[in-house]
Amino acid sequence: MNNNTPYEIIGRDEGVKALAGAFYEAMDELEEAESVRKMHAENLDLIKQKLFEYLNGWLGGPHHYKDKYGTICLTEPHQPYPIGAEQRDQWIACWDRALEKVDAPEQFRAMTREPIERMANFLVNA
Repeated sequence: MNNNTPYEIIGRDEGVKALAGAFYEAMDELEEAESVRKMHAENLDLIKQKLFEYLNGWLGGPHHYKDKYGTICLTEPHQPYPIGAEQRDQWIACWDRALEKVDAPEQFRAMTREPIERMANFLVNA
């Protein structure tokens, strides 16, 4: 496996799982993420697992999400929720807090910043 992928830099499966967990912890902790948090179930265990599976492949590791669900479509599961600039910014704030929580290396942050912002912008539907 390529040692220069974000997947390798963040610490492979273990690091990606920690990042996914930290992301949803941040969503619970940040008052400014209230409206995006309300779009999720009270129990975040399933969505943490799905984010881990998705990010794993997206960051250059094994494609757990695709192997399990057969397809990767981000717009469909987000369609029922009105996602505007406010929710996008809240989501990015959670991502940024998660990076802090796991002490993500600067190289990882730099490699993922633009793609994360593109992804967040892509999901805006309102």
